[in-house]
Amino acid sequence: MVFVFGLAVGSFLHSVAWRMEQEHTALRGRSYCASCKHTLSWQDLIPLVSFLILAGRCRYCKARISFEHPLSELAMGLAFLLVFWRIAPEDPRGVLSVLYAWAMAAFFMVIFFYDLRNYLIPDKILYPAILVSGIWYFASGAFSLHILASALGAAAFFFTIYALSKGKWMGFGDVKLAFLLGLFLGWPSILVALFSAFCLGAVAGLVLVVCKKKGLRSEVPFAPFLIAGTAIAFFFGPNIISWYLGLFLV
Repeated sequence: MVFVFGLAVGSFLHSVAWRMEQEHTALRGRSYCASCKHTLSWQDLIPLVSFLILAGRCRYCKARISFEHPLSELAMGLAFLLVFWRIAPEDPRGVLSVLYAWAMAAFFMVIFFYDLRNYLIPDKILYPAILVSGIWYFASGAFSLHILASALGAAAFFFTIYALSKGKWMGFGDVKLAFLLGLFLGWPSILVALFSAFCLGAVAGLVLVVCKKKGLRSEVPFAPFLIAGTAIAFFFGPNIISWYLGLFLV
């Protein structure tokens, strides 16, 4: 049930990200095919299932449907399931902690796809995410100076890169996103997230250059790598830190 719910949320959020790009109202109006503009029926909107039944093509004009649709649905379904598995059995705050993590996963997904396609992190998503995270920490009593230091430290690190390069290496949106990630993860998990993001970005950049999809001076959106690094830190951060420290204690 959690996985199916995540699929539905992922489908909705992908639609939200696309409508924001088109400057449409995110929560109003029927979904339609981007190619033929035909209004989609309920049979066309079943998460993951409709894509498989239609073999990845529009029912009406036979245009190819981007793989982003099923991938975003599958990613959110798995994210919801893994969050529930990680938090529910061990956190005494239970349901509220799961709902908070799900909400942040939803924000991160919209940022992921929006930046991937537009090289821009939307403030209309970023600021509410920071607000929700801040409210959660104060309302749950989990706020601490360590959390604030993690957020400010991550933002300061990215702001230094932004300032030194005059915005050529890093956009200011990444500075604000780093603050949010530090707030969400805390210390020392934010270090795992940033290290993972830079490693993933370096590997992806190298592959794109080798495949001649990008040049050495080409711009690459970094928010997707930051969010991927955050997922790694959230689910595996403590294990990675323990393994790393164990290298020096043996």
